[in-house]
This record gives sequence, structure tokens and C-alpha cells, in this order.
Amino acid sequence: MNEHNPETDTETKTEGEGSYTGTRRYNEHLRQHIANNDPEELGEEAKRALEGSEREELEEAERRGKSGPSPKP
Repeated sequence: MNEHNPETDTETKTEGEGSYTGTRRYNEHLRQHIANNDPEELGEEAKRALEGSEREELEEAERRGKSGPSPKP
């Protein structure tokens, strides 16, 4: 019997409600990021940004992100 396996079937263009390809890509990038970066240092860097001159810009980006997608022109 020829069974369809979305985890290994690279011929399939439609993946249904989830994207196996996107999930695999995200997980791989996450593994690489964790392996190549120090989470403590990244946290300290973010803290310095929030305490410094970038605060206003970061807060504006947060507001825009929380407000959802912008209407298309």
C-alpha cells in the first residue's frame, strides 16, 4: 500500500492546516539559534535596549504588533 506521509513527502505542495515544512524549518532555526547564542547575554542585551535610547522605538513596535495587521492601501 502506498501511504502518504506529510513528514517525508516532498512532492506534496499542500500541507493542510499545519505546515510540516514550516514547522521543521522553524525548529531547525531555533535549535541553531540556541546552539549559537547565550540566552543570558541576549536577555541582558534586551534589558539594555529597553533601558536605553531604543525604548520608545521598541514600545512603538510592540503597540503595532499587538494592534494586528495594517489595512491594505
